Amino acid sequence: MSRHRSVRGLNYDEEYDDYYCDAYGHSVEDSANFCASPGFEQQYMFDRSKSTAMGDYIVGTNPDEEDDDDDDSDGKDKAMSRRRLDSVHVEFPSNLSPTSEARLKECLEVLRDISGESIPEPFLLNAAIEANYDSNIALQILHDKPRNTEGPSIDIVREGSDASLDDLKAKLETICREDKSARPKVLDKLAPSTSRTASSSKSGSSCSTPRMIISPSPSLSKPSPRESHKAKLDPVAEYEKERKSSQKQCLNMVVIGHVDAGKSTLMGHLLFKMGQVNQKTMHKYEQESKKVGKQSFAFAWVLDETGEERTRGITMDVGLSKFETKTKSVTLLDAPGHKDFIPNMITGASQADVALLVVDATRGEFETGFESGGQTREHALLARSLGVLQMGVVVNKLDNEGWSKQRFEEISHKISAFLTKHVGLRDADVVYIPCSGLTGENLISPPTNDALKSWYSGPCLVDVIEKFRPPERPVSKPLRLSVTDVFKGVSSLVNVSGKVECGFVQAGERLLIMPQAEQCILKAVACENASSGMTAFAGDQVVASLAGIEAQNVSLGSVLCEPQCPVPVATRFVARLVVFGIEIPITRGFPVIFHQNSMSEQAMVVKLIASVHRSTGEILKNKPRCLLKNSSALVVLEVARPICIELYKDVKELGRFTLRCSGATIAAGMITEIL
Repeated sequence: MSRHRSVRGLNYDEEYDDYYCDAYGHSVEDSANFCASPGFEQQYMFDRSKSTAMGDYIVGTNPDEEDDDDDDSDGKDKAMSRRRLDSVHVEFPSNLSPTSEARLKECLEVLRDISGESIPEPFLLNAAIEANYDSNIALQILHDKPRNTEGPSIDIVREGSDASLDDLKAKLETICREDKSARPKVLDKLAPSTSRTASSSKSGSSCSTPRMIISPSPSLSKPSPRESHKAKLDPVAEYEKERKSSQKQCLNMVVIGHVDAGKSTLMGHLLFKMGQVNQKTMHKYEQESKKVGKQSFAFAWVLDETGEERTRGITMDVGLSKFETKTKSVTLLDAPGHKDFIPNMITGASQADVALLVVDATRGEFETGFESGGQTREHALLARSLGVLQMGVVVNKLDNEGWSKQRFEEISHKISAFLTKHVGLRDADVVYIPCSGLTGENLISPPTNDALKSWYSGPCLVDVIEKFRPPERPVSKPLRLSVTDVFKGVSSLVNVSGKVECGFVQAGERLLIMPQAEQCILKAVACENASSGMTAFAGDQVVASLAGIEAQNVSLGSVLCEPQCPVPVATRFVARLVVFGIEIPITRGFPVIFHQNSMSEQAMVVKLIASVHRSTGEILKNKPRCLLKNSSALVVLEVARPICIELYKDVKELGRFTLRCSGATIAAGMITEIL
């Protein structure tokens, strides 16, 4: 224990004498016998008269100038005039009971939340007493009585413009009206600016949580010069002028079919023959695919660009490419065929005007994809439900069957019966083409194989695409641009890709993003169909660069629209459903996944209104207990979050949808009424 002797005899007072001399938390005056001077205390005491008001940035108040002018009488007057309005000492009447005083305080809190600092405390107190502590009546009294106040008025609107009591009253009524209902209301009319107010659940007011209120802003009520110029333009005339200069019609085409039917290989070979892929790139794909033992996938790698897609040998996301024929400028959408990626297929099919249904002619493979459990039937139903009225059926890999005419006719007969009876396509709108995606037979030129030439003299694949008729573009309707992807570019701008569903858009416009109700400015729009590159019309696939918005405020399924004519937003609506071959009947409270364009949301069937005739729409039975397969009905659907929708009669692209459950498509529908 000898090593501890020095510790036992240690004088701790001497050792710790200077231990705290360098501590940061001690003041030099802690050990002094005198108190702090008044000047020293004033530096660290809070003076409310010198505090900066929230609205000083509006009127250009500089706090440093106020400090410099404290010695002058004029400076004192200015500082007093800029004091916070709610700091004025107000005494309550002495004859108030405890209950009345509590009600008065609650009423004042509600009035402060609504008015902010735009109304002095004495005015609020007098109005609350006169209204018998009712906040709604007090607001009406403040609105009717004229008042004279000094100093700037602090506005709760984000834009910083002066808020009138009319706006404040309207906001309160809107909040209370929304809170009385169990779900959000449809935003029928939105103005360009957004404001957020937090109101307390006090004194009979049903406001319990902060809500986003859309209110008019004087600073944005007048259209910009660009918007005024656009209002004077004739959309149809501009569309004809813009598109006739290119002499080629725009066409959006989606390629669908069962997994491993050869869709990507077929389209990759077509792009190579059309000159969209150079020989050097194609040689690289051939060498790389050969190294991994997938030499037959070389053409598929033209569209399957990600490493996971190439490793697994399947398409997982929608591949987008473009090529031109003699009369068409085609946007090609290569949809995945695997059942796990049906939502991505819906995204691609919702942007298409026409479709190519690819089937595998190999014996056994066609039957697997076409019978129950395959994706051929489901893809055809989804494409028709999403607005595709023309379809080309590509009988691929017919070389595996020796270009058999009998096999081609067998497949054509089965698919024709299904497309006309169950899908609803006309025979005149369906064309059948035998070809081979791997060898390139009958893709861009008539067949050269003797076995195929002996019995087939019809058009090649490119000729079929040439004969497709582009649909009529609703360019005269209000702008609706649905977002399918959001990404950040090299600059600070936010880039979104999507399709212009209706209307037209020009660079420099101020747009509104719904349902987020966020404003942005369109800095640039990239569209290969446009000759100028500054304007996009209905039907165009575009990439838009947005300023004044963050990427997290835009999501898949958002819609860009004009602030003067926003898209409706709702959670509940009436729809007419067409039920497919389901096994479990649809009843009230049935949970489903709601798919519209690139958006998917949890939804529920909350009411079965009536069963209707599938063709005529005649009501067969009111309030049915359930919906069976291959039936049609009017139902009320409710989604979990507000979404952008339109009536089918107004905007078909935003008025149709599909319902899926347990990995299968169970119904398609159109919106007839927004609740």
